[in-house]
Amino acid sequence: MLDFSGRKVLVVGGSSGIGNGVAQAFRAAGAEVSIWGTRPTASDYDGVEGSDLTGLAYTQVDVADRAAIDRATADITELDVLVLCQGTVRYKRQEFEREGWDDVMDVNINSVMDVARALKPALQARGGSMIIVSSVAGFGATIGTPAYSASKHAAVGLTKTLGAAWASDGIRVNGLAPGLVETKLTHVTTKNEKRLAGALRGIPQGRMGTPQDMAGVVMFLASPLASYVTGQTIIADGGLTLQ
Repeated sequence: MLDFSGRKVLVVGGSSGIGNGVAQAFRAAGAEVSIWGTRPTASDYDGVEGSDLTGLAYTQVDVADRAAIDRATADITELDVLVLCQGTVRYKRQEFEREGWDDVMDVNINSVMDVARALKPALQARGGSMIIVSSVAGFGATIGTPAYSASKHAAVGLTKTLGAAWASDGIRVNGLAPGLVETKLTHVTTKNEKRLAGALRGIPQGRMGTPQDMAGVVMFLASPLASYVTGQTIIADGGLTLQ
């Protein structure tokens, strides 16, 4: 049921972190995997922590640029799985200002709808599945990063809405809400010994999640095992939000 041989998969934000773990998991399961990232070439990720582009077809796309999305999706006519894992955050209260707010919203939610809209025909052609990666921040508050929180709440809502709207077109839309996973966005916590210790105390499993943990959920949602699951966002956080 988790054999994706012959399937076409695109992971937006697949060059590092959770997205890269998801991309490599699909590749290991036999899929033909393409990824989008922000650096000019795949070789620019050589030696970057959390990046393994082996066997992945790489394209540079600035998802905050709608014209770039249009160009990158123009020739994609068939797609089995679309994983929308793009994301950014602005710390030090930058998101309270207009520029910081707009930057985060453009990447975290506007581009999600832009890519989904552009690739809907390709997904419909294959009876495909779309997974929107949000965050546990979509179920609570993040005091210093209002745009990040608002965009993740919006991503959860968009998953529900597109799940209902596109089901009749043969497209299943679901979501993943990760908890604390070590990525470049969480280094403010994971690279700070005191903050990390405090964060781990709030996680019943007592550990951070890994990109591989997240990949398992995404692959389940994209597989026939989840054929009757639509519009749902699965929280994978080691029990953090149970507290």
